[in-house]
Amino acid sequence: MTSRRIAFEGIDNFRDFGDYAAGTRRLRRGRLYRSAHQARATDGDLEKLASLGLAVIVDLRRSNERERDPCRRWEGFSAQVVQNDIGQDRADPWHEFLKESDLSEGSFHDYMMAYYRALPHEARHIDLYRRYFEAVAQTEGPILVHCAAGKDRTGIICALTHHLAGVHDDDIVEDYLLTNDPERIEARAPVLQEMIREETGRLPTLGAVRVAMSVAPEYMQTAFAVMREQHGSLDGYLDEVLGLDAPLRERIHDRILG
Repeated sequence: MTSRRIAFEGIDNFRDFGDYAAGTRRLRRGRLYRSAHQARATDGDLEKLASLGLAVIVDLRRSNERERDPCRRWEGFSAQVVQNDIGQDRADPWHEFLKESDLSEGSFHDYMMAYYRALPHEARHIDLYRRYFEAVAQTEGPILVHCAAGKDRTGIICALTHHLAGVHDDDIVEDYLLTNDPERIEARAPVLQEMIREETGRLPTLGAVRVAMSVAPEYMQTAFAVMREQHGSLDGYLDEVLGLDAPLRERIHDRILG
């Protein structure tokens, strides 16, 4: 559904992930946004962001990512920013992977599968995901959740939001796969290709970079399988790991469902 995408000059993968049927109700539009970081936002982009009336921005990135690409803010910025520095004593897994990888399409795919297996129980993600849901429950205004590319860490928390709201599984997958916008990937692939060459001294193929920039159904399925295996269900994960009890879920439903 291309109308979900909101075009910015310097912000990738920005879209509204509301407006899905959720049982007998419907997710509200203009309350839930997702994107990549805003470090390259233009002045026009900042005006457009300001017009959305964002109350909370949840930044899922590590501190080294935030330092490398600090998000730009608009004049009069007053939104609450949720972030953390948990796990900074460990090397960034992406950069460690690039050092050791042969940079093939298969290596990027395998990296993503391993990443999604670990993602649900990383202490940093648990803290941020919990605080995101608490913000959704408590905040009247719109919320933007993002990471670096707005596809993996962001993709899972948006999918969990949809699940909690009662969105159909097919729609959850469809929304997740909207990251694979061919126009966006073709425009950005040479940029990522050059960044990897600068870091490693080796040039990955454009095909390999396209894999790195995309999501696949089996990635999300892998993370969800881990949650089900260890907690019985996605709801078990939300309850046992993220602390989403029934009263908190009701407050979230009241906030995001029409």
